[in-house]
Amino acid sequence: MNADYVLLTQTIRHWIAVRQEEESIITSLFEPRHIPANDFFLQAGDVCRYVGFVTKGLLRYYILDDGIEHTYDFSPEQHFTCNYESFLTKTPSTRFIQAIEDTSLLIISYDNLQLLYDRLREGQKFGRLVAEELFVGMLQKLTSFYKETAEERYDTLLRSFPDLQERVPQYVIASYVGIKPQSLSRIRAQRAGKQY
Repeated sequence: MNADYVLLTQTIRHWIAVRQEEESIITSLFEPRHIPANDFFLQAGDVCRYVGFVTKGLLRYYILDDGIEHTYDFSPEQHFTCNYESFLTKTPSTRFIQAIEDTSLLIISYDNLQLLYDRLREGQKFGRLVAEELFVGMLQKLTSFYKETAEERYDTLLRSFPDLQERVPQYVIASYVGIKPQSLSRIRAQRAGKQY
């Protein structure tokens, strides 16, 4: 089995047991896709038709508000990516999902995802557990935005994505934290023990 599919199967096994004979079902339902840096997995106005699994690279999620980008999440390696609101309702997305780096994914369509749920012995359980994890993560991010200071949100980001600072432009991190790039520079300088 191709290394990308091995990674996908290992990740699915994080949630459910996968029998050896079920591995071929997984490989038959996902297909590879490559997105060059700065290109899009999804643009606002388009319907999200796939769930992707990132095998290499990094994606960011953002919305546009009066021409200003507001980053609200990331999908690095071994994470799934999708605008589930658009995917499940088949309505146009209000969000963008953009590759920050050259990104390789394995993608699955809505119909094939339903087949995955049906054909894997624990497929329905897999779908439920992933949905629960996404829901909890969304609530945590929402709570964080209203209850945490910028410094606390920055710390949470670094705990969640330890190598992000080296991979993402500072303005994107500042947007995620909800502050201006200059304020992020000040926080980073204070952390480094420097006078600002």
